Amino acid sequence: MRSPGSGRCRTRLGSPAGQPASAAPSGPRRGARKEQRQAPAPYSRWSRRAHRAGLTRRAPPPTSFARMGSERRAPWARERGGAEPPWERWLARPAGRLPWASTLAVAALQQVGSHYAALNQPDRVPLDSFARVLLAAGPAFLLLRHRHPSLAVFGTCFVTALYLGGGYPYGPVFASVGISCFTAVVAGHRRAVWCAVGLLWAGHLLIAHWLYRWLPPGGDGPAPWGEEWAPAAWAVAVVVAAELLRVRREQWAHARAERAAAERRRADEERLRIARELHDVLAHSISVINVQAGVGLALIDSHPEQARAALTTIKAASKEALGEVRQVLDTLRTPGDAPRSPAPGLDRLQELIRQAAVAGLDVQVTTEGPRTDLPPGADLAAFRIVQEALTNIVRHSGSRTAEVLLHYGTGALEVTVDDEGPALAGTVTGGGNGLLGMRERAAALGGTAEAGPRPGGGFRVRARLPLTSSRKETPRRSGDG
Repeated sequence: MRSPGSGRCRTRLGSPAGQPASAAPSGPRRGARKEQRQAPAPYSRWSRRAHRAGLTRRAPPPTSFARMGSERRAPWARERGGAEPPWERWLARPAGRLPWASTLAVAALQQVGSHYAALNQPDRVPLDSFARVLLAAGPAFLLLRHRHPSLAVFGTCFVTALYLGGGYPYGPVFASVGISCFTAVVAGHRRAVWCAVGLLWAGHLLIAHWLYRWLPPGGDGPAPWGEEWAPAAWAVAVVVAAELLRVRREQWAHARAERAAAERRRADEERLRIARELHDVLAHSISVINVQAGVGLALIDSHPEQARAALTTIKAASKEALGEVRQVLDTLRTPGDAPRSPAPGLDRLQELIRQAAVAGLDVQVTTEGPRTDLPPGADLAAFRIVQEALTNIVRHSGSRTAEVLLHYGTGALEVTVDDEGPALAGTVTGGGNGLLGMRERAAALGGTAEAGPRPGGGFRVRARLPLTSSRKETPRRSGDG
């Protein structure tokens, strides 16, 4: 039965005016476009209420293998999806916004600071309206420091030169110059900064040692040369600090690009690994199910007991396939949310041989050399390679026998699977995702895998898996390779 609340919601979704759908006119009429523009208002109000009440459904977020292990990142990396430090956000400004807050703060600093600085410099020209305009014009150029860094640098330096030429008191008038130079160097406009600072320094020298005769305040003499080193050192310190920060930001950007590339690479490797696992599990189990289904259909009338045995095998194979697929899919969950179970290895080789025997394939296994414990990756890779090789024999070969050779050598395990052939009509040997997956598994461990016809007839799969891989092996979870 439908609840009254659900009926009201359905009526409202079907008719914007709250009327039944059958009451809506069928043909076009004047003003219909205007009503369509007004119709979304009830939808939006209902949608917001339903969203707050939890009545709407959200599509699940797309699976991202690159997000695995994000819990080990820094706090700011987990919050914003990157790994840059939090102060990087303060230095960057969106292109569509102007830095009003910092600009007003600098303007207030220059106005108030210069006022109190003038109290201790009675020999300088008192602050007048023109000086106040210059003290406000410098910070005004800071509004452009993110969009046009070079213009901001030259503008602040020019305004400061006018202020110095007017004979006004020294003080925090250089704050806007320092901030504009710092921002421009960080943005990569170091040449403009050096030119602007050089021109300001040259103007200061001209005013202090030559033009002072014609500029206020009256009766002022030349400045001592020993006092010129302090502002020069101040300017160089600001530019050098900005240059160091610019280099550091480039290092952060390079590190972010490397981390992003590594995450994409890990995501691709994880995707290929899961694809190989699913292919190996499903191809083997479905091949067994296909063979037994054919046997059951052929014997269901004449030999019901044998058909029953075939159906029992199909049930067992499908159950095992579902279990292994569940193990593979468990790796997509957040670590710690699901219990882990051991991945298959060569210890399950006899079980694999029994499954092949049920499918009508007689497998002989030969072991050479002293058997040693295999690393988890090599153990799983060897099992999957043998499984894929036997599956291909069942599907594509007319041979009902196969030979598996496991040779434990010095530092490597060699796996060889042979069948006498011939290939069934209409099949293609040497290609497909299964053989490609074998090569990828071996290459991931630093080994090799090859497959092709034997000189004496039949088909051979041979893989060499190092027992001490030079590549870093990830910890094996359920279904991991």
